[in-house]
Amino acid sequence: MMATIHKHKNHITAISFILIVIGFLSGLMGNGEIKNMALIIATIIAGIPIVIKAYQALRVKAFSIELLVTIAVIGALFIQEFTESSIVTFLFLFGDYLEARTLEKTRSSLKELVDMAPQEAVVVRDGNHITIPVEEVVEGDIVIIRSGGKVPVDGSILSGQASLNEAAVTGESVPSSKKTDDKVYSGTIVDHGYIEMVAEKVGDDTTFAKIIELVEEAQESKSKTEKFLNQFSNIYTPAVVVLSIIVFFLTRDLHIAITFLVIACPGALIIGAPVSNVAGIGNGARNGVLVKGGEVMDKFSKVDTLVFDKTGTLTKGKPEVTDIKTFQNLDANRLLGLVAQAETISEHHLGQTIVKEAKERNLNFTSKLENGKVIKGNGITAKVEGHILVIGNRKLMNHENIQISDEIANYAVGREKKGNTAIFAAVDGVISGVFSIADQVREDAPRALAQMRKNGIKKIVMLTGDNKHTAELVAKQLGLDEFYAELLPENKVEYVKKLKKEGHVVAMAGDGVNDAPAIATADIGLAMGESGTDVSMETADIVLMADKLMQFSHAYSLSKATIRNMKQNTYFAVSIVFVLLLGVLNGSVHLASGMFIHEASVLLVILNGMRLIKFNHKARKAEARLQAAHA
Repeated sequence: MMATIHKHKNHITAISFILIVIGFLSGLMGNGEIKNMALIIATIIAGIPIVIKAYQALRVKAFSIELLVTIAVIGALFIQEFTESSIVTFLFLFGDYLEARTLEKTRSSLKELVDMAPQEAVVVRDGNHITIPVEEVVEGDIVIIRSGGKVPVDGSILSGQASLNEAAVTGESVPSSKKTDDKVYSGTIVDHGYIEMVAEKVGDDTTFAKIIELVEEAQESKSKTEKFLNQFSNIYTPAVVVLSIIVFFLTRDLHIAITFLVIACPGALIIGAPVSNVAGIGNGARNGVLVKGGEVMDKFSKVDTLVFDKTGTLTKGKPEVTDIKTFQNLDANRLLGLVAQAETISEHHLGQTIVKEAKERNLNFTSKLENGKVIKGNGITAKVEGHILVIGNRKLMNHENIQISDEIANYAVGREKKGNTAIFAAVDGVISGVFSIADQVREDAPRALAQMRKNGIKKIVMLTGDNKHTAELVAKQLGLDEFYAELLPENKVEYVKKLKKEGHVVAMAGDGVNDAPAIATADIGLAMGESGTDVSMETADIVLMADKLMQFSHAYSLSKATIRNMKQNTYFAVSIVFVLLLGVLNGSVHLASGMFIHEASVLLVILNGMRLIKFNHKARKAEARLQAAHA
């Protein structure tokens, strides 16, 4: 029954409006009976969905706005104010219609995301190219995507190259060039080119599916303000009923008491916070920023201290081997092959850089790896081709009792002072080489950090496992307040705890792998970039889907704007109710006009919340143009 009424709610609203028009026209022609009959029928028709919702709320011991309107309408019918009763019920339903339409618009970012989801995939089965629904793609399938096609699943490119629009995942419209072995993600579009890829994640496991799920959950989750207002309405509604009874006893005027009851409905107050929350989270999703709910948005807006990891966060996370210095008369390629084989077990940027260098030199490193062990924050140990390898920083060498000669130590410090990370490689207990690896600071880092300081950040700190010389160069280049080098993951956690103890509200940004403990410890954990996406999505409160620090700045200013918008809506709604109630008591506001103003206020707070959909739109377009110029 209720489902049928809800389905035809818009038709009911239209019919009640037509009956009200008929009623007024009949009144103008002097036919009072037809007028009253039309208005009574309009009241009953429009009142049915309102009464049902009020009854449903009462069954779960909740006092809803619909209950106030139901009592007021019954009172209006009792005192034969048919004009008032019909207009109130119509305006309430019409207000519901406007709310639904405008809220649908605020959720447009999610709808756009869902619409971007690929529906079909071309796969190779038994040597044939066949088109199948995307749900039927399985791990290991070879998938083919041509120009204009959408990537249906996550995976790696086997052959071909293409320029991809990754806006659906990263929020960045600048095309990204992809070649063999590069990762590609579901929902991205091949602008031009041709690729064959292997499916690695399918169905609900794809990055794009997780994005949609996260945004849906985030938009449903409530902020502290919303939770408070929901609790407040359960107290407010019965309080209004009691106040209306008091007004009746004081004035002996049932009309004023009923008007008081209707005008006191906190519609704008209840809808104001959710619409800001949904619009703010939607804006973030469209710009590659996943904010996990209203409470996260609220807390992020209060952050005053930023803590960054260095590699892959303040730097590009695309380091390169700049030099391989060998000792013990060992050939550089021979050492590189051994070390690269050992580093295949590492997820760290630096380890993967060594593997990449070996591949680029076409070295064969397919030897059997034994006893591989990752020592987080320090390096790795392994046995390759019968040799015991220890690869990492000074701490690891000291721990393994491997001597670093003055010659090697001086060479390493010299490389570090030039901005390199020095990786020591020991073979069978003797240091046989030093790998110099350099990473560049992100181009947008100075702009992003300056913008965040302008928006209220008081302190910026860098915590890194890298050497102090390289860390100092980056800190000076970016004008950071503090930096701490040569840290283990647990040391980073200790620093974050220390900052929180000092009273700072801390946001920690990292790559979501080694930094996961510190990200989880901070008030707001924020993970950057496509590297470590799975870990970052699970651990962080906010996920930036592109390797752009300007997205971090956008997320911070968006959180401030969302909470500010929420407060504006709350203050405006309270003010309107207060002014209207004063108008009722002094006789200047009547039931129909008051209800009209009330519904107009609901629409205004929704429109104010919707402004967040376009928040920072011009700045983001300017940033995209800047990126395109650099590309």
